[in-house]
Amino acid sequence: MFNKILIANRGEIACRVAATCRRLGITSVAVYSDADAGAKHVAACDEAVHIGGATAAESYLRAERIVEAARASGAQAVHPGYGFLSENEDFARACEQAGIVFIGPPVTAIAAMGSKAAAKALMHAAAVPLVPGYHGDDQDAQLLQREADAIGYPVLLKASAGGGGKGMRVVERSADFAAALASCKREAASSFGNDRVLIEKYLTRPRHVEVQVFADRHGGAVYLFDRDCSVQRRHQKVLEEAPAPGLPAELRRAMGEAAVAAARAVNYVGAGTVEFIMTGGDFYFMEMNTRLQVEHPVTEMVTGLDLVEWQLRVAADEPLPLAQEQLALTGHAIEARIYAEHPARGFLPSTGTLRHLRMPEGVEFIVGEGGERAPVRIDSGVREGDTITPYYDPMIAKLIVWGPTRDEALARMHRALQGCEVVGPHTNVEFLQRIVTSEPFSTGDLDTGLIERHHDALFAPAKKPFREALALACAALLAREGGAAQSASPWDGLSHWRLNGGYTQTLAWRDVDNDSTFDATFARDSLGAGTQTLAHAGTVDAFTWWRGSNAHEFGATLGDARVTGRVFADGDTFHVFCRGAALAFEWQNVLAHAADVEHGEGRLTAPMPGKVIAVLVEAGATVEKGTPLIVMEAMKMEHTIGAPSAGVVEEVLYAVGDQVADGAQLLTLKVE
Repeated sequence: MFNKILIANRGEIACRVAATCRRLGITSVAVYSDADAGAKHVAACDEAVHIGGATAAESYLRAERIVEAARASGAQAVHPGYGFLSENEDFARACEQAGIVFIGPPVTAIAAMGSKAAAKALMHAAAVPLVPGYHGDDQDAQLLQREADAIGYPVLLKASAGGGGKGMRVVERSADFAAALASCKREAASSFGNDRVLIEKYLTRPRHVEVQVFADRHGGAVYLFDRDCSVQRRHQKVLEEAPAPGLPAELRRAMGEAAVAAARAVNYVGAGTVEFIMTGGDFYFMEMNTRLQVEHPVTEMVTGLDLVEWQLRVAADEPLPLAQEQLALTGHAIEARIYAEHPARGFLPSTGTLRHLRMPEGVEFIVGEGGERAPVRIDSGVREGDTITPYYDPMIAKLIVWGPTRDEALARMHRALQGCEVVGPHTNVEFLQRIVTSEPFSTGDLDTGLIERHHDALFAPAKKPFREALALACAALLAREGGAAQSASPWDGLSHWRLNGGYTQTLAWRDVDNDSTFDATFARDSLGAGTQTLAHAGTVDAFTWWRGSNAHEFGATLGDARVTGRVFADGDTFHVFCRGAALAFEWQNVLAHAADVEHGEGRLTAPMPGKVIAVLVEAGATVEKGTPLIVMEAMKMEHTIGAPSAGVVEEVLYAVGDQVADGAQLLTLKVE
C-alpha cells in the first residue's frame, strides 16, 4: 500500500479521497488554485501544493504542474477523482513516465473508451448489446442520411468524442436530418475539436442504468451491482439510486455480466462504470466511464464497501478484496445532488457566498469495510462562509440516504431535504423535494425525460407556510431589537417601553421571493397581562413567541396554531426555515434608510464574484434611480448594476477587466 498520494482534484471528491487516506494512515497531498487557497479540501489533506490561477485551465487542467507537484511532494501515486484530468490518457501517461502510479485504468483502456464509436466497435466484438445504429468511419453526409433512414426515425446524432450533452441532436424525420447533422458537427468541432458523429436509434422513454465494475491485474473482475441515474436535467444527473428499482434478478445479473465483459474487452484495471440505456426488458451499451463516478456513494451504501479503498488496493497491485459470490446488496440508497443553481431559469448556475449552511445530521463518507451504514451521509466540499465561484462546478453537497427498503429511503430523503438550509446562492433543494415526492419518482416510473414530461407540476408555484414563517421572522426581529418573549414586564423590552401604556409597532417587510412589500402590525396591550397580537392582510391573531435552544431557533403561536423553525438573519433579511419550506423576508428598516440618506451615503456592491466588462459612469456623474452604472460578467452571463436611488457618483473603484469578489464595493454614491 502507498504511504503518500496526491489528489489531483478539488471539492467533495478530494475530501472524499482524503477521508479514506486518513482512515488507512496514508498521507494525502492536496493541490489548489488561487480561488481555492482556503478551500475545505485543502484543510482536509495533510499537505497542499499551489498549482496556478483561479480557472481550471490555469490549475486543475495543467497536467505538468500536477505531475511536478506529485514529484516534489514525494507522492507515490496520483488519484484523479472525477472530471478534470481523470479520463485524460496524456495525463495518465505523464504520471507513468514520471514513475508515479496513476490510480485508474491503463492508458490503453482510457484510449479505447475515449471514442464512443471505437468503444462501440469493441463492445460489438465482445457481444455486449448495442443500440441499433451507425458507428463507422465514413462521415459522408449522404451516407449518414441513408444510414439514418435505414435505422428508422427518431434517431439520435451524437458527437463521437463528446460528453456532457454537447454535440447531440434528436432527429424526428428524414427531412430534418441534413440541418441537424450540420449543427451537430459544428458543435462537436467547437467543443471537442472533432466533428465525427455516430447515429443511434432514439429510444423513447428510456432508463439510464449503469453498472459499477472493478478489475485487478491478476485476472479478477466483478460487478458491484447497478444504479439508476434516469432523473436528469441538461443530460446531467440529478438523483441516483442503488439498486435500480424494478429489475428482475436475471436482468440484473445479465447486465452485470455484460458490464464485466466490457471491462475485460479492454483489459480494464480499477474502478469503472458501464452505462446502459434500457427500454422494457432490453438494455444496450451506451459508454464506459473510466473513473470513479459522482454517484458512487449509493453503491457504497448498499454494499458496505469503500470504493476508494478498493481503488488504492488495486492500484497497489493487490487482488480484488472480494470475489463476485461474496458481494451482496443490502437495502436501498438514494443520492441527491444539491447545486447552487436556478431551476426555474433553466438550471443556470448561481454564485455567491454561503452566508449560512446547515445540512441534516449525518456522517461524512462511509465508515469503512463492513462498517455500519449511516442512514444519512453528507459528501461536501464547502463550508459556511465559502464562496461558490464561477470557475468550477456549483455543487454544494451530495445528500445520500439509506433505508432497508426503497420506500423507507424515500421517506428519509424527503425528511433530510427538509433539513437543508442554504443562504446565499439560489439552490435546487426545493426542486429536489418536488421530484422526490412526485408520483412518477415515488412509484419508480423512471426515464430520462421525467423532468421534461412533468415540467408543469415540478415548476408550479409553491404553496408555502407564509403566515407561520412571517410569525417566526417577526419573532426573530423583535428578539434582535430587544423585544420581550411571552413577558408582560415592560422591563424585559426597553426598546419598546411605554409608561402606563401598551404599544403598537408596524413592521414593513418585503417578500424576497416574490419581490412584494407588505406590513405586519405587532401590538401589546396596557393591561398588564401582556396580550400580544400580530395583524397582516386584515387578519389579527393572538401572538406569542419564544426563543429555542440556540440563536437560530424560534417558536410562535398564531391563534391556536403553533409553529417552530429556524431563522437566519443576514443583515435585515430574515431567512426562515419551517415546515419543510424556506422563505425570506427583508425588514424595511425605515430609520436606517433615513440615516443613510441624511448622511448622503450610498454603497453598491457586487452581487456575486465576476469580472467588470463595462463602466457606464464617471466620478461626478449625476444619476437617477435605476440608472445603469456597471456591467459584470459571471458564469458567462451579464449582470447590470443600477443606482438604488438618485445621487452623484463620488468614486468608481474598479475598471473594465477587473475581477471582483462577492460583496465588493464597486463605487460610492452620494445620495440626494
